[in-house]
Amino acid sequence: MGARLAALIARGGAIPLSHYIAYANQAYYAGRDPLGAEGDFTTAPEISQMFGEMLGLWAADLALRAGVGDFALAELGPGRGTLMADMLRVMARHAPPARVHLVETSPVLRDVQAAAVPGAIFHDDIQHLPDDLPIILIANEFFDALPIRQLRRGEHGWREVFVRLNDDGQFAPCDGDVPMEAVVPAALRGAALGSIIETCPAASAIATGIAKLITRAGGAMLAVDYGHMGARIGNSFQALSRHQFADPFVEPGSRDLTAHVDFGALRAALEGGGLMVQGPVGQGDFLRALGLDARANSLARAHPPRAAAIAGEAHRLTHGDEMGTLFQVLAARSPHWPASEGFAP
Repeated sequence: MGARLAALIARGGAIPLSHYIAYANQAYYAGRDPLGAEGDFTTAPEISQMFGEMLGLWAADLALRAGVGDFALAELGPGRGTLMADMLRVMARHAPPARVHLVETSPVLRDVQAAAVPGAIFHDDIQHLPDDLPIILIANEFFDALPIRQLRRGEHGWREVFVRLNDDGQFAPCDGDVPMEAVVPAALRGAALGSIIETCPAASAIATGIAKLITRAGGAMLAVDYGHMGARIGNSFQALSRHQFADPFVEPGSRDLTAHVDFGALRAALEGGGLMVQGPVGQGDFLRALGLDARANSLARAHPPRAAAIAGEAHRLTHGDEMGTLFQVLAARSPHWPASEGFAP
């Protein structure tokens, strides 16, 4: 991918950072399983079965209180299928069977997911999800991998960040030529030189599509990701390789490129599409409200040799110095569906 991007820039000039991320991540996810100790990063479902169990209880409770006997359960970017498998195991004891749909474009990951969730129906995008029955959608660490747009304030004002080739043939960020003041929030336009603002048009577009789907069919969505509430100054664009931070402008397509999610923009898109939104709240508070501490204690009693490991998993998922506050949880639902558990009144 690096050579293809270099050739593209050499022919046509610098490209927007969002295009660079889109090309790189498409190649990255298409050709590998990036999860686990042998990969580049680990997500909550891979840390502990308790994460998927809590989300399964959340979905089962919501479906029961909504009074639906037939519904679809979908996940966007389902990794290895671990989360969905854990959810289904719990939901089988509490709710009617769901029709499972997975939105995934990677052939490698689809094979892994099919083994973990037999019978799942695969889709390339949300446009092909069923709209003839209620649907519950899960998006865990999905929105952070979408391509962001960066705006930087330089000596000549606000410009979009592009990617060019420097004199050594290496990828490097640069400022575009078109003034961008009009799209910068008024409260942030006077920020210091070098300040960066990030937006994610792709996330807002997908959220709008989800809102249309749920409005038509009924249902709900749960998004879990690292991020913040509302537009802010800051550069969160990063790369992960072998569980270490890496230079995002080196070897594109061979490392995971991500950025923090703007939950304010996500909420605005969902509400603009007619949904009722709860949150975001910290992942730790959400999981504890659903009963994770009790589940950890139960697992520890049933498996004494693993008690310390289980306590460590619970700490990692919920504590403020781990994933508990960095990761945020947001729920959205049809106006005709009940409010979600896990959120303070």
